[in-house]
Amino acid sequence: MKPAASSPEDALRLFLEYLTVEKGLARNTILSYARDVRKFLGFLKAGKLVWNRVPEETIVRFIHRESRAGLSARSLARLISALRSFFKFLVLSGFVKKDPSSQLTTPSTWLSLPKFLTVKEVEELLRAPDDKKPRGVRDRAMLEVLYGSGLRVSELASLKLAEVNLGDGFLICRGKGGKERIVPLGRSACGAVAKYLAEVRPLVVSGERDELFLSRRGTPFTRQGLWKLIRQRAREAGLAAKISPHVLRHSFATHLLERGA
Repeated sequence: MKPAASSPEDALRLFLEYLTVEKGLARNTILSYARDVRKFLGFLKAGKLVWNRVPEETIVRFIHRESRAGLSARSLARLISALRSFFKFLVLSGFVKKDPSSQLTTPSTWLSLPKFLTVKEVEELLRAPDDKKPRGVRDRAMLEVLYGSGLRVSELASLKLAEVNLGDGFLICRGKGGKERIVPLGRSACGAVAKYLAEVRPLVVSGERDELFLSRRGTPFTRQGLWKLIRQRAREAGLAAKISPHVLRHSFATHLLERGA
């Protein structure tokens, strides 16, 4: 007859007994696993989530929270290992039917987590351009679209006027391999783009350019030109060391996960 686990505390106790008796793990490893799982169960309790009905998205959100809190890559790898072991035990014991951690990347591949900005750092970056100047209006609009849509820099550079629908709040993006996708665009980004279209783009456009964002010479941006501009704005915000080609894209994805996406 298998032991009952009527509470998360019971489940943790039985898990630690399993690690000690059946797996024979070292005492320090068991203590580390206990600390990690206990922290996760506290996270579930704070969110009023049921311990034996946890979706994969909740585990990912917890891992991202710990990453933002400054947990080292090695400690994150151990955390993932502890959670995977815990849920495997729950399945083996019949306490849950499906392992929500089964698709998590193996810990070794997490040793170099993508870098991302905090929400506060993104806000500082968006405030860096002076929106009383034409260039500041344009740069603010570009940063808002990059962060608000998760576009790649190359996708932003090639974005066309006809592909942006400010009224309904979305844009059409053609990414790698020519694949087309529809991307929602929030109110803040739509407002910044509308201001740019009304006040700035008419001052620089020449001929029949259909790209949304143009340089001061009225020409489209190159990928390198865009990153030079972003690095400059990051320096002004005191964030230059944290900016790399995918940082805003990773920040977009991370913040979505933290909000339950």
